[in-house]
Amino acid sequence: MIVISELMSSSGVRFGTSGARGLVTDLSDRVSWAYTTAFLQAVAGDAPIIALGHDLRPSSPAIAKAVATAIEAAGKQVLFAGALPTPALAFHALSHGMPAIMVTGSHIPFDRNGIKFYTASGEISKDDEAAITAAHVADSGSYASAELLLAPGVLAGYAARYRDFFPAGFLAGKRLGLYEHSSVARDFLRELLQAFGAEVISLGRTDAFVPIDTEAVSEADQRLAKAWVAEHRLDAILSTDGDADRPLIGDETGNWLRGDIVGLLSAQYLGARVVVTPVSSNTAIERCGAFSSVLRTRIGSPYVIAGMESALAAGQQGVVGFEANGGFLVGDSLQKNGLELAPLPTRDAVLPMLCVLALAREGNMPLAQLADSLPQRFTASDRIQNFPTTASSQLLQRLAGSAEAIAGLLGGICGPVVQQDQTDGLRMTFGNGEIVHLRPSGNAPELRCYAEADSDQQARALVAGTLARIAAQPATTAA
Repeated sequence: MIVISELMSSSGVRFGTSGARGLVTDLSDRVSWAYTTAFLQAVAGDAPIIALGHDLRPSSPAIAKAVATAIEAAGKQVLFAGALPTPALAFHALSHGMPAIMVTGSHIPFDRNGIKFYTASGEISKDDEAAITAAHVADSGSYASAELLLAPGVLAGYAARYRDFFPAGFLAGKRLGLYEHSSVARDFLRELLQAFGAEVISLGRTDAFVPIDTEAVSEADQRLAKAWVAEHRLDAILSTDGDADRPLIGDETGNWLRGDIVGLLSAQYLGARVVVTPVSSNTAIERCGAFSSVLRTRIGSPYVIAGMESALAAGQQGVVGFEANGGFLVGDSLQKNGLELAPLPTRDAVLPMLCVLALAREGNMPLAQLADSLPQRFTASDRIQNFPTTASSQLLQRLAGSAEAIAGLLGGICGPVVQQDQTDGLRMTFGNGEIVHLRPSGNAPELRCYAEADSDQQARALVAGTLARIAAQPATTAA
């Protein structure tokens, strides 16, 4: 008998902000098989078919094989979709009323990976995670015997979702750079953008896995964007993280747009009434006055989804969600120009890309000007990698409720703190309106820092200064 809670402790593979994550060396066939069996036993119900897909990480096909073995051992059929975007698999499963499992580590480094679970109605909840954690499963002793036979046509419905909603040929005359790297959506995106009339320039394609973090874009990628727009005269650069549930959008000047601003602009284009977003997102969302309601949550798509479900249960319509990483979720059907967009309550990278491009086309303006009408608040974020979670917790405990401790850490960078929010980590608002938010990552041993200010330069300076001060403290330096 395998006790999942004990397996979590012994393997180090645990649920993070979205899905079970761990080192590839710890995500063994047995661990992957056991997690899948627990999901099927405790959450998935009696569905006869389970959809399965994976990203382009080197370790993903082997993990998918163990997942498929568990599905077959449970007496169910595997619909193997191969390598495809996470939201594409989720949309197919939701449209056909079947559970789904996606093998992906999203944006985290290639030495880690994960497994993301969906019921027939969408992404699993934190209660579902608790049910999996509490499960006991019989050990079969055979963990990777299944053959993976590709089922065709899974991407068709996902592509139709966009082709049937956005204006035909609306990207005609646009020259778009597609930063392909190792994104599982790279070929799909090229075909979709070309179908809308764009000229697409391939950039940075690689067979080696690249962990793109859309909330902490590397300096190298910032330099690349500037060079690419200059060389190719691009109207925009488009990319995603590894599994294509988070967008990365660059304007014609080579500046990468912040994910929360992308979400805000997308919600405006779609005519959303209710926005659900984590506490870390830009306060311009409330200040712009475009939405009847803004609900703030903890960071992680399960919390955003729970907030969307709460709004829908209360009878609200036009409900969308997005995170500071740019991943966009649609809670109910939306209408625009007499066309309907079907719900997809999981993070998606393709929809916000198309929304921002369409909004710029409607306004006959370049991407760089889209945010000019918004309240001028700027956010920045970065992280210290290989920073133990215990060290993060100790740091936040020391700072919480102590103006003296905050002043000792951030004196000279920030003024006096006037408000603290512990919805998720520690979010500190200072007398001049600037914000610094510290939070341990839910997916890897990292300490994340978010900041907000009245200028982009100051927001970046707050993040850099805060992380430098933390890294310099002997008691909390990275391991």
